[in-house]
Amino acid sequence: MSDQTRLRLINLLLQGELCGCDIQHVLGLSQSNVSRHLNYLRRVGLVADRREGYRVFYTLADPRDLDRKRLFEYLRLAFESDSVFLSDLKSLRRAIRHGACTLSEPPPARRPASAARGRARI
Repeated sequence: MSDQTRLRLINLLLQGELCGCDIQHVLGLSQSNVSRHLNYLRRVGLVADRREGYRVFYTLADPRDLDRKRLFEYLRLAFESDSVFLSDLKSLRRAIRHGACTLSEPPPARRPASAARGRARI
């Protein structure tokens, strides 16, 4: 957690789900740089992703895990007093206002088709 880019990514994702291209736009970083850091955060269990067509959306991993929840709460408080993180949030709000970025909620989990078929037989 000592890498500032990763902390900046978490700061944005504390606001909600974002597309990788939106994160890239807000932070002004290359696609490969953003992807590398997001993949690292995903591998260590802090970020989850989902694909929708050619886009990949990222969100913080399930905060029901107590340690993860405490970490996210701590980081949220720490980010409130740092000019870099505040500037990133300002850029995100500006981008949303101008239509460049959208925060979204992940879609509800889908049941596997086999579960739906099994239910129909009853």
